[in-house]
Amino acid sequence: MKMLVLGAGLQGSACAFDLLQRPDVVTVRLVGMPLDHLPPFLHEYGAPRLVPTPLDVRDRDAVRALMREADAVLCALPYRFNLEMAQLAVEEGVHYCDLGGNTALVLQQRALDSEAKAAGVSVVPDCGLAPGMVNILAEDGIRALERAEEVRCYVGGLPQDPQPPLFYQVVYSLEGVLDYYTTPSLVLRDGRLCEVPALSEVEEVRFAEPVGRLEAFHTAGGISTMPYRYEGKVATMEYKTLRFPGHVTVVRALRDLGFFDSEPVSVDGHRVSPRQLSLVLLDRHLRKPDGHDLVALRVMVRGLRAGRRTTIRWELLDWFDTRHGVSAMMRTTGYSLAITAVMQVQGRIPPGVHTPDEAVPVQEYVAELRQRGVALARFEEG
Repeated sequence: MKMLVLGAGLQGSACAFDLLQRPDVVTVRLVGMPLDHLPPFLHEYGAPRLVPTPLDVRDRDAVRALMREADAVLCALPYRFNLEMAQLAVEEGVHYCDLGGNTALVLQQRALDSEAKAAGVSVVPDCGLAPGMVNILAEDGIRALERAEEVRCYVGGLPQDPQPPLFYQVVYSLEGVLDYYTTPSLVLRDGRLCEVPALSEVEEVRFAEPVGRLEAFHTAGGISTMPYRYEGKVATMEYKTLRFPGHVTVVRALRDLGFFDSEPVSVDGHRVSPRQLSLVLLDRHLRKPDGHDLVALRVMVRGLRAGRRTTIRWELLDWFDTRHGVSAMMRTTGYSLAITAVMQVQGRIPPGVHTPDEAVPVQEYVAELRQRGVALARFEEG
């Protein structure tokens, strides 16, 4: 297999690393701009298997040429590129998957379905952790029941050593975090689509020690288009982000005071974007190069099976890989993207545009993650 990874940031690098562990992957071309600081876990790899390629992805002709040489395109770029990259991949007749991040763009990618089928390739957006992994696990619970009534998903990328005032550290794009904190969350209530404000309906969620008590609140995009798919079929469906207690109070105050607003304000005769200033200041305090992270996940599906109330529950606590220097967020997100792309090339996902919950086989997916030490656990109650 020849794989093209677009984006050499944290998730793209982790995706490339995972692909390089497979002997049937001949080449991983990692595209980014610039490429002068690849993470240490990639340093042992070089030509011909790892091919770092400096390239501005806005050069469509150059991107097309690289796609023609690949069996699959894995997009770990900022989400604003996802639609265009998917279009180019379909035009070049190559499988495509990405990390998602924007539900509206995924709905637009859906329009490529007939073209993808005609080209004999699959397009799978939303292949990260949330959206991605949580969708696949939620789908497993829904299919295990005769009637699913309630789907609740919780995910958090967290520091192992939380420090005040935010008890958080940067584990992926900080700009993406602010997007999720300021965009309404799409949920199902009484089977109908509706929006709830970000950072609302805070509840306590407990995990095994040493993680313990966390707080959960609504954020956008975590299950992407899944509420559209199950409108009128499932009464309740929602996604909440997990943080250590105290986080939401601070970020809600910052948001309500306007620190996350994009519209510039005048400061001593200069136009300053509060959001850009906040990103600089937050990054300064929350980016911890030596800090180790963890990922906490819980997916709960409640409903009826054989006339009995039944709950299907998935749990995960994943930790920073100290041996390789790969963060828990990179393991759960970048590895998920790599697993999906391999399934596409192997023909385990049919041609057309599919979300992970529609097309990724859960047993094989979970088995692949467990081989990597991402130990998802499934429970049934009732």
